[in-house]
Amino acid sequence: GIVPCLLMIVGLFLIPESPRWLAKVGREEESESALLRLRGNESDVTREAHEIQESIEMVKGIPKIGILDLFESKNLRRPLIIGVGLMIFQQFGGVNGIGFYSTHIFLDAGFSERVGTICYALIQIPFTVLGAMLMDKSGRRPLIMISSLGMCIGCALSGTSFYLKEENVWVPSMTFAGLIVYVSSFSIGMGAGPWVIMSEIFPIHMKGIGGSLVVVVSWLGAWIVSFTFNFLNDWSSAGTFFLYGGVCASAVAFAGAVVPETKGKTLEEIQELMD
Repeated sequence: GIVPCLLMIVGLFLIPESPRWLAKVGREEESESALLRLRGNESDVTREAHEIQESIEMVKGIPKIGILDLFESKNLRRPLIIGVGLMIFQQFGGVNGIGFYSTHIFLDAGFSERVGTICYALIQIPFTVLGAMLMDKSGRRPLIMISSLGMCIGCALSGTSFYLKEENVWVPSMTFAGLIVYVSSFSIGMGAGPWVIMSEIFPIHMKGIGGSLVVVVSWLGAWIVSFTFNFLNDWSSAGTFFLYGGVCASAVAFAGAVVPETKGKTLEEIQELMD
């Protein structure tokens, strides 16, 4: 566990400070330098720097806001619904329950738990990298929708496999295929997508408190899913996967109807979408 922490510490020295924070504390020249590092040295960041400054000047006139204001302000309801909703769908799609108990699932299905667990873990790496590459090319919303649909298909395959097992028809390879489809789909979009969108949709004066609320919802959902998985699995393995599949299907509809596309937009342009 020490190695990733050390790599993160080293990596932090390579990350520029937030241009918006620098502008907020009156360090405009450093803000523009940070923008150039992020956008490329040949980019013209004059317009974006001006928009950031205008946004900060506007925020200065807004009184200090507490967590209750998230629920009372009409302008903040949409980003709150999007941020909290995506985290609910991310967690209640069952990723932590399935991930933590993957060995147990493979064993119940009659598939080699060693082979299954190793494949489950390894498949996340290339698909997470692919998702990171596609996030700014294909867009956030379509990637989340495709990811959720894939998770739904993976749950359907695994759920059908366990249903057939209850009917004394064993198809262990279907469970394996379902979990591989599930984890690869999650890694490509629903793993990182909600966090990226959450960081973009809240206005600058609400990022801290709005982001904190979304994180609480995420970890609370992770705990609930992890805690209840065994109880659900004892009730019905097939039913558990069909339940998670239903949540994933709902996530596709939610992303299509509620989540805006934020690809290629500045935070100021995204705030205009939220109004």
